[in-house]
Amino acid sequence: MQFNKSLSIILLLCLITVVGLTIYFALTPAVGEHFTEFYVLGSSGKAADYPTNLTLGSTGTVILGLVNHEYEVINYTVVIKLGDDVIGTMNNITLSNNEKWEVNYTYAPTTAGRLKLEFLLFKEGVETPCQNLHLWITVA
Repeated sequence: MQFNKSLSIILLLCLITVVGLTIYFALTPAVGEHFTEFYVLGSSGKAADYPTNLTLGSTGTVILGLVNHEYEVINYTVVIKLGDDVIGTMNNITLSNNEKWEVNYTYAPTTAGRLKLEFLLFKEGVETPCQNLHLWITVA
């Protein structure tokens, strides 16, 4: 008799623990991987039709985008280089978690040849880029 009562109490405690853990895990959001989306799109808003064949004096436009999935507010800087020259900088891009930022960026090459158009993404306080993207452009 005493054994059955003890076993019933142990089973009841196990059941309460399982129900409590189930409720906890159902109500607590899972924290996923921490990362930042950084992308370049063509003027149509797709990952295609990039302006990569230009003539001197003409311009090309791309869409730069960021999405913060870092689970905290992050301040970003984007540096744009064409060949060895810095042709643009976008400072103080502050995004909360899951916030998206997109901007049209227009560039105008000043030299002919095959050039690397590079987009470097920096997080505040870090001196090296956390991500980089590039397009090869031909300027006639």
